[in-house]
Amino acid sequence: MAAADSPSAALRRDLCSRGIRLAGKMRADVVDLLDAYVEQQGLDASASVAAVEGVPLAAVERWDEQTGTQRLLENLAAYRAFRALLAQMLEEQREQMGEADAGLGRALAAVLLQVSAFAYHLEELLRLESRGIPGEEEDGPPPPPRLSLFEQKLRGLGVLRELAQWAVRSVRDLRQLAKPSPATGAAPDLAESP
Repeated sequence: MAAADSPSAALRRDLCSRGIRLAGKMRADVVDLLDAYVEQQGLDASASVAAVEGVPLAAVERWDEQTGTQRLLENLAAYRAFRALLAQMLEEQREQMGEADAGLGRALAAVLLQVSAFAYHLEELLRLESRGIPGEEEDGPPPPPRLSLFEQKLRGLGVLRELAQWAVRSVRDLRQLAKPSPATGAAPDLAESP
């Protein structure tokens, strides 16, 4: 039981708890942004969007078999990709829209800030475990081809939908990391399985 009370275990639980709150707030804001985006862009909320190139998918096979490190690294890679995609969406918004759409731009910028903060939070969790942080260049999506305005709108819809799903997955991943290990009572080791 001493391991459960160690400073690093307490810090891990605290970081996971704060991360869960950040991800929950981010998801709520993304859902609000998604509603505003659909209305502002004149899209149908039920529109089907094919997988968007460069957008990481939140769904994962054999989720329960992933190690803590795998969970953190996948989350970090996803949020870094979303940071680049949201920055691109924000730039496109600024090019296309007028003053009437400033609210949407501000909401998009706020979510971009939350995504950046969450990526930093994940880096802190990896540092706690003495893991190397992958470089930014490894995670960014390739520059997308030039899209028509309608294709940009659909891509934005796909990005926001998947980001909302990632926020749910991140909460689930962080809850899993914060759980005490049944055998020792300590938080699960984030080391890779042999």
